[in-house]
Amino acid sequence: MTEPIRITRATAKKQKPKDSELAFGNVFTDHMFVMNFQEEKGWYDPRIEPYGPFALDPAAAVLHYAQAVFDGLKAFRARDGRVRLFRPQKHVERLIESSRRLCIPPLDPELALKSLVTLVGMEKDWVPSTVGTSLYVRPTIIANEAFLGVRPAKSYIYYVILSPVGAYYPEGMNPVKILVVDKYVRAVEGGVGGAKTGVNYAASLYAAEEAKHNGFTQVLWLDGRERKYIDEVGTMNIMLKI
Repeated sequence: MTEPIRITRATAKKQKPKDSELAFGNVFTDHMFVMNFQEEKGWYDPRIEPYGPFALDPAAAVLHYAQAVFDGLKAFRARDGRVRLFRPQKHVERLIESSRRLCIPPLDPELALKSLVTLVGMEKDWVPSTVGTSLYVRPTIIANEAFLGVRPAKSYIYYVILSPVGAYYPEGMNPVKILVVDKYVRAVEGGVGGAKTGVNYAASLYAAEEAKHNGFTQVLWLDGRERKYIDEVGTMNIMLKI
């Protein structure tokens, strides 16, 4: 049996944006899920509380050694008005696998799934209904132990935030220009390319900015060894019709 989720409701609610005004990832809902980890206690105190900032020590491990993982999924409002999450179990599995790769203590899968479902259920009024919109769900784990030295941390924060979103790119549902890059690589065999961690995205920024400067929206990454096999686009998979 999983530990019950403690709920503290926000006293002041935010104004919800119109569907037509939604961009990607710059508006957040009223609440967030938070849970802590300490080596001697394990994961504890699962709670939903008003959305707000964390206090982090300047020596927190995540700030120096990038020990953090995250995932991303969406909740959609169906034609019947109900809210549906798209395969949340698979995203929980991936978050746990990413955690193992970064030496982060894995979450209990049942509690992790419950955190997503419970928070989205509380914030269901934030799920937009227009075609092309959704409620983006971002579960994240960061190492917050304060120390300097390269080793796995002994304390962590797991949290989930929600954001009503429209199209990721300014072009909306229209085609985007993609630049094939063979000068830089994003991931190599044996690295952390298989984990969803921020360092993978940090490694992509320079090439993405070069592409944008030359009129392209995104980068198509090639394999890190021979640089001739397609890996992925900077923010998503790519499918080709042959």
